[in-house]
Amino acid sequence: MTSASPRIAVTPLATALVLAFSASAPTAVFAQAAADRKADTVVVTATRTPQVATDVLADNVTITSEDIARSGETTLVNLLQRQRGIEIGRNGGPGTTASVFIRGTNNNQSLVLVDGVRIGSSTTGGATWSAIPLTQIDRIEIVYGPLSSLYGADAIGGVVQIFTKQGEGAPSVTAAAGFGSYNTRTLEGGVSGSTSGENGPKWRYALRAAHEASDGFSATTPGAFGFNPDKDGYKNDSVSGRLGAEWAKGHEAGINFLQSRLENQFDSSANFDDRGVQRLGTVALFSKDQLTQNWRSTVQLARSDDKGESTSSFGTTRFDTRQNLYSWQNDIALGSDVLQLLAERREETVDSTTSDLNRSRNTNAFAGAYQLRRGAHLVSASLRNDDSSQFGSHTTGSVAYGYRLSSTLRVNASYGTSFRAPTFNELYFPNFGFAGNRPEQGRNTEAGVYYDDGKSTLSAVAYRNRITDLIVSTPVCPVEPATHSFGCAYNVNQALLTGITFGGSTRLGATTLRASIDLQDPRDETTDRLLVRRARQHATVGVEHAIGRALVGADWAVSGKRYDNAANTVVLGGYGLLDLHADYDVAPNWSVVGRWNNVLNKRYELVRTYATPESNLFVGVRYGMR
Repeated sequence: MTSASPRIAVTPLATALVLAFSASAPTAVFAQAAADRKADTVVVTATRTPQVATDVLADNVTITSEDIARSGETTLVNLLQRQRGIEIGRNGGPGTTASVFIRGTNNNQSLVLVDGVRIGSSTTGGATWSAIPLTQIDRIEIVYGPLSSLYGADAIGGVVQIFTKQGEGAPSVTAAAGFGSYNTRTLEGGVSGSTSGENGPKWRYALRAAHEASDGFSATTPGAFGFNPDKDGYKNDSVSGRLGAEWAKGHEAGINFLQSRLENQFDSSANFDDRGVQRLGTVALFSKDQLTQNWRSTVQLARSDDKGESTSSFGTTRFDTRQNLYSWQNDIALGSDVLQLLAERREETVDSTTSDLNRSRNTNAFAGAYQLRRGAHLVSASLRNDDSSQFGSHTTGSVAYGYRLSSTLRVNASYGTSFRAPTFNELYFPNFGFAGNRPEQGRNTEAGVYYDDGKSTLSAVAYRNRITDLIVSTPVCPVEPATHSFGCAYNVNQALLTGITFGGSTRLGATTLRASIDLQDPRDETTDRLLVRRARQHATVGVEHAIGRALVGADWAVSGKRYDNAANTVVLGGYGLLDLHADYDVAPNWSVVGRWNNVLNKRYELVRTYATPESNLFVGVRYGMR
């Protein structure tokens, strides 16, 4: 594998973090996951099929429902900030616009799925993270690295798949309520289970509803454009569900859905109460059929909506994206190997108050993948072609090899290509976009070492991801300044993202230790400057200790300095955040959870002149959650 960039220097901060990591796992050499990964964990996203985590060749993290419940977190963005390989940006507090950077890539260079359904905006690119309610999430899988050869456009930095409750076993009722600083309130409830199927189809069902609200704090700080000292709160109402019927052995059909409505306040003018409404929705019909002993077919017809409307002193704007998604996946077992054949169609439509964006495009795709196991050898390969009505045909591929040095130690190497489709804004926004913008293209090489003995899970992964035809946005357009008064977005740059990521966990009696370290150099090679809002070092350290019926823990997230502009002249200082959490089982099926965020009341910025939460508390009670 090509070596990582020599720019990844060992700074005093990095040295301290490495020492902290080494102390947390003294019996191992390499570190694997920031979250504890058990040998029986099953990962779906990495290959589009269920696979035991120890056989997955792509670097990944799984966040379980128990992890989410114990954490006491109230937002998805805060939860992701604690994961290795991930940085965030946010224009204020919870409910405001947020970005997630995976391995140094842009927010629009990673793909987000909800129960296998792609979500996101075709105008801005990327998911609307703040509108995804954590209260509806049962499990999260994060797969790092390019997956365009399995999922198509935008999967350059990785894929985040969110799973809602599925329903299995005896009927189960869950409920939770909480209250915290900034007058934050949460209320949720759900029911799930399945029937026996003895006298007819086996039904699986799940339904969950939730309400969240917070008075918040001013999104901006003095000196910001449009600074308004009023409180900028939010409220979110959401519901998710699934109903499936196994009408014959090996045959199941059903429907699942997620609907979320986020109403938030933001600052763009000093004397106006700026507000926005974001609606996120998915619905999918599916049929899973074991056609023969070796052939399994999955058909899905889905729709996702990302609808945003904002009202400010400048007027009302609306940007709505609708995606219709059709897929037919065939998994064919060939002995211990698996051949996968896939056909997909994606239809994107935009409806906006900006009439130039009211367009559509369609993409037809065909893909094939092969997973091979021969003793200590593991191999996966995939190839995909996406043919778009807007940017033409694009082919991506990947190959990965793993070798088991022992039952607990494995080495990996992989190479993969990827691409990102230009957004409708980058193509058609008046006085800004260029209709001739081409897709960005990525080429990623990585290698890793993984250790898992059932008690300690440890790894080290080095990667090198080169992105060509990078689309950049500039306030002054150097190409056609006379016709692009708002600046422009155009293909010009080349980026090189290099890094080494360490992660691991170990259990010492009643204590669990976790740590992760990312040393990276996400650089725009055209200007030889760091990409905006990405640090060269960031890390997490966590500890949890069980005391009788209580579990107490602490998390420390630390980041080096970042830059808030492409010229690297506006500095966002480094920061360290200490959080405490506790979970206590007060009675069978009843627990109390508490979280104290930013214990040391650190003042820091994720985006220049935008505020972040001060020291704050949240306490909740749960029934039937574990």
